[in-house]
Amino acid sequence: MKRKLSAIILLLLLLFTFKSYSQLQTLSGRKLNVEDLDKYIRKQMDSLAMPGLSFALINKGKVVYHRSYGVTNVETKLKVDDQSIFEAASMSKTVFAYFVLRMVDKKLLELDTPLYRYMAYKDIEKDERYKLITARMVLSHTTGFPNWRYFDKRDESLYKYGELYLKFTPGTQFAYSGEGYRYLSLVVAHLNGLSIQTLDPLFQKEVAKPLHMKHTWFSGNDYISIHKVQGHVNGKMTKKAWPTSFPEQDSTWLDAAGGLHTEALDFSAFLIGLMKGKGLSKSILNEMFKQQVVLDKTTPHYVVNGDTGWGLGIAIKPVTYGTIYEHGGNNGDFQSGFKINKANQNGYVFFTNCEQGVAFNNRIAELLIK
Repeated sequence: MKRKLSAIILLLLLLFTFKSYSQLQTLSGRKLNVEDLDKYIRKQMDSLAMPGLSFALINKGKVVYHRSYGVTNVETKLKVDDQSIFEAASMSKTVFAYFVLRMVDKKLLELDTPLYRYMAYKDIEKDERYKLITARMVLSHTTGFPNWRYFDKRDESLYKYGELYLKFTPGTQFAYSGEGYRYLSLVVAHLNGLSIQTLDPLFQKEVAKPLHMKHTWFSGNDYISIHKVQGHVNGKMTKKAWPTSFPEQDSTWLDAAGGLHTEALDFSAFLIGLMKGKGLSKSILNEMFKQQVVLDKTTPHYVVNGDTGWGLGIAIKPVTYGTIYEHGGNNGDFQSGFKINKANQNGYVFFTNCEQGVAFNNRIAELLIK
């Protein structure tokens, strides 16, 4: 009798679980069928000729839908699976911002103390204005740094190729910058008695392990080498081994701006932890989601994405039913994106191994945001 009762209870639990997860929600809370989402994603992948995709949907603080689509490599046709690793590109910034805020909570640094007081930066020391730069400015993109010194257009009469420079006085404008994250990562490493090459283990201890991110790293390792998918552009594989922004950079660096390697299920664990406020004090968490800077209506983030402001490591997008927090990533042959509704703890995240991620993000948003 007890065995029969246990079997009935187990069956009811399974039926309840299936019923719950067969009925999904968009970020607004609108109902959505699993079959409809499956068909929609496959249609967009076919339309955009995307090789592979790692995708997860979060409802009420839980992953209710996780899929691995396509191939890791158009030549071998090896299937993407739950162990496949992608480049997060600029979505690395949100995770690193959380890491920095952990350091703030630990009183290792302060958001508004000029970074030069912790560590002088010889790359920009000839411009005294850099001494105004704070962690808050880095995480809200108001440092005045270019995105990358080697790629942004510069005044050649003032700056040599590869020389770091300021576009404006720190704290006065918004300008998206990976260089700021580079400086802040050096400061965090310095304050912990580490180097950029030995910082990832601290990230694992402070962020990855507490948030149950089992397959997420900034620096290279054997697991990534075995499971990383191949990047593609125009349907052909690229030869890039590791994302770099500096000539001397390699896979040992913790590249805070774009070096994170992960996949959708792991990144969902981070987003869920973030929405639930795990690991951060309430005051610091509020700072992360608070609008730190208003975006000019001419900035691409406003024109293309509809973002009106920036928090700490995250963009802010108003919608008719509240506020969406988001970030995208673009390393060329790897693109990614996430959007979350902190109010109802719904969201989604994806990674793709090609240059069509931006287009896919726009299309999936049509279904899950609007």
